[in-house]
Amino acid sequence: MSHCFLESPHSLPVEEKPSIAPLPERERLQVLVIGSRDGVIETIHNLHRRGFAEVGAWSPLLPAPDLGEVMSILTRYRKREG
Repeated sequence: MSHCFLESPHSLPVEEKPSIAPLPERERLQVLVIGSRDGVIETIHNLHRRGFAEVGAWSPLLPAPDLGEVMSILTRYRKREG
């Protein structure tokens, strides 16, 4: 089963993006990487090398719930089937 993924605009930092009403034909998906600063950056670059996502498509590093960890979020939109 093949899915069509549409790029999300990432020209603004996550916290400054205007809120957009969800479209019934699109589903928002988010990928979250949590860990040490170096580990998160390394993983984002590794995923880029594998063709998963551009480095600039990820959110800036954000504080994670656990002390000393950071997180970054990638948002994609999937076309709903049916």
